[in-house]
Amino acid sequence: MSDTAAQPREDDPDGSEEPTEREATDDAEKAVSTGADSVVAALEAAGAETAFGVQGGAIMPVYDALYTSSITHVTMAHEQGAVHAADAYGVVTGEPGLCLATSGPGATNLVTGIADADMDSDAMLALTGQVPTEFVGNDAFQETDTIGVTRPITKHNYFASGADTVGDTVGEAFELSRSGRPGPTLVDLPKDVTQDETDRTPGTATPPPGSAPDPNADPDAVEEAARAIEDAERPLCLFGGGVIKADASDAARTFARTYEIPVTTTMPGIGSFPEDEDLCLSWAGMHGTGYANMAITHTDCLIAVGTRFDDRLTGGIDTFAPEAEVVHVDIDPAEISKNVHADYPLIGDAGHVLDQLTAAVREAPDASAWRDQCAEWKETYPLTYATPEDEPLKPQFVVEAFDEATDDDTIVTTGVGQHQMWASQFWTYTEPRTWVSSHGLGTMGYGVPAAVGARVAADAMGEPERDVVCFDGDGSFLMTMQELSVAVREELDITIAVLNNEYIGMVRQWQDAFYEGRHMASDYTWMPEFDKLAEAFGALGLRVDDYDEVAPAVEEALDYDGPAVIDFHVDPEENVLPMVPSGGANGQFATAEDQL
Repeated sequence: MSDTAAQPREDDPDGSEEPTEREATDDAEKAVSTGADSVVAALEAAGAETAFGVQGGAIMPVYDALYTSSITHVTMAHEQGAVHAADAYGVVTGEPGLCLATSGPGATNLVTGIADADMDSDAMLALTGQVPTEFVGNDAFQETDTIGVTRPITKHNYFASGADTVGDTVGEAFELSRSGRPGPTLVDLPKDVTQDETDRTPGTATPPPGSAPDPNADPDAVEEAARAIEDAERPLCLFGGGVIKADASDAARTFARTYEIPVTTTMPGIGSFPEDEDLCLSWAGMHGTGYANMAITHTDCLIAVGTRFDDRLTGGIDTFAPEAEVVHVDIDPAEISKNVHADYPLIGDAGHVLDQLTAAVREAPDASAWRDQCAEWKETYPLTYATPEDEPLKPQFVVEAFDEATDDDTIVTTGVGQHQMWASQFWTYTEPRTWVSSHGLGTMGYGVPAAVGARVAADAMGEPERDVVCFDGDGSFLMTMQELSVAVREELDITIAVLNNEYIGMVRQWQDAFYEGRHMASDYTWMPEFDKLAEAFGALGLRVDDYDEVAPAVEEALDYDGPAVIDFHVDPEENVLPMVPSGGANGQFATAEDQL
């Protein structure tokens, strides 16, 4: 809609005469809004500032309304890139991410990213175009049952039914995504709904009744849990991704420090507790530290906050924390005793419940001998790697070089595979919302669009000086490298480190360990030259083969004002260790290839 004021007629220079019937009709039409305008108005009212998407026919009315909106739109190269960028934007800012796509293939291209956000409980709203209502169900051009396809992977989805109510629907969906346990929501927008006229302004956005649970746990349950913690001899905190989602890292740190309880995290919980503190044992699970897994195996009181106890953390359920009473804090009652039995269930917001526990525990458990034991495990099972002169560059060395060259607030994004594990093992994380990765779904290709979203988020937060580093694998990078064109177009200062071992590395590692070394479909010797490809996109492209080239390349890429790609050719036979075999016991981890 134009905001240009009406001009007086030449025959009525002072504008004193009444408008003609045609002019009155024109003015009335200008005052009328559309469903698309209502959608955008609802987003603005809800506080949305940035959207990622790809244009198309059925979503075009919404894009037309965005033309004059305060919302910044970032056009991505592919809808999967849009949804991953929106997801990462939400992880970094703590606000729901927003993505848009058209009907049919546009919507289905969002599915992987929506499922990813659902598995990781990331707040996000997806808006999809749809064919006009009268064509729905008739196999119209670019029609897909988006509601049916996405129902299992959204917190809730909506089919917009009319121009008068679509704004309220969008506002509710946005608020629902961040209410209680966060997650993705979706609104499917038939083109007639967004094109139809309406004079109704969307109301104040609120989540549906009952979707915002009580943030406080039952006081009696808190008191019972507090007594169990006081009586423990080997207490252990396990902080999950829910701590970060709830902005509860300060409360978590206060609790652990107050009572001097060792801390381990889940992989999504990385950054909730500083990894450079003596109490921290880093993250646990399949490729977690040996000392974290030993602590979980021997603890007698596990204080688990904001974790769903997935199989990559627990290994075999029967052998997980076998000696422990479990205090489980979670906002979602469905997670309580779903996988691991909770002796002390505390249902509520992570920050609120940790504050309750901090107040309820009267004295610290007598755990000095336990802390000494945890420190001994740190000495016994350090994260190490060898650098023989006759072997290729080790990927762990690259990660440590970047960590040393950057500040603590640097945002790290990754794809999925061996590089993801090395980036989580050999980088020291001290702050929440600096580790941005795909956990539950394990989505290859997440890293590059996530770096775009993270960079846009940092800039929107007024933090352009923060570094954004993406660690990717050659296979992962190949899946979404087209988003590098977006980084070049938007002049985004990101650095992509491709740990190129010419394999789908984690698959190769499993094939060597469990399939007698048969490398079926995991050999990626056919990769392009990524440094030259980066230059073709307009980015800085570098190639590194040797140790003495690493530091200069890292410095050059970080100093470059724009997107840079370094193609690190690393040891193709290097494995991620330690490793707990799938379904195994956490305390029985392999520290060498011949133990698998």
